Amino acid sequence: MFCAQHLTKRYGRLTALSGVSFSVRAGEVLGLIGPNGSGKTTLFECLGGVLPLDEGSFLRNGRPMSERERASTLFYLPDAIVPWPSQTVRWAIDFTLGFFGGRADLKADVIQRLDIGALLDSTIGSLSKGQRKRALLAIGLLMPHAVLMADEPFDGLDLRQSREVGETLRSYASAGRTVFLSIHQIRDAARVCDRFVLLSGGHTRGEGTMAELAALAAARTGSAGGDLEEVFLALT
Repeated sequence: MFCAQHLTKRYGRLTALSGVSFSVRAGEVLGLIGPNGSGKTTLFECLGGVLPLDEGSFLRNGRPMSERERASTLFYLPDAIVPWPSQTVRWAIDFTLGFFGGRADLKADVIQRLDIGALLDSTIGSLSKGQRKRALLAIGLLMPHAVLMADEPFDGLDLRQSREVGETLRSYASAGRTVFLSIHQIRDAARVCDRFVLLSGGHTRGEGTMAELAALAAARTGSAGGDLEEVFLALT
């Protein structure tokens, strides 16, 4: 779908991202994996147009993507936001559907899959963290953008809710939607994602499927590891 090349972001003397490169493919669940402080949120804010990059480019079919093209392709859901706190969930969904020209035909399905029917007449400011997370994910899934970027989509959810949200995201990816998730819980990522971008200290440490990353770990360290957690530790 597009490639990010050599993305760099500095805050004075601090380099939060240093030459980060990766690709995003159509119809996949891509996981951005890294510990707190690795640069995941900064990367998502740069992708989403919230922060300017100091260096780097985005290419689609070998040509640079304009800012307008990026804005029409990527929909970014930050973590821990409380938009329109005095408005109801129903109002927020209807407003964003109208404003962005979203997929109104999917509204009932998304509400049912994310189990937010009972929340529709509650104000966003009154929701718990997990309830708000599911409500905002519903908005994201209804947007017309080809790529949904969600920062920490499982934060605040219990085990059952995490599984149900993961299954919902995978279902929409199977139907052609690309989902890009920033996740610090490696077990959640391993359960949901098709491919992974490993980020540590603002650097890309690896990219690929679990099998590809295991092979990379084996080539670099001589030990492939048994799961994503071990592979991540081996590569970082």
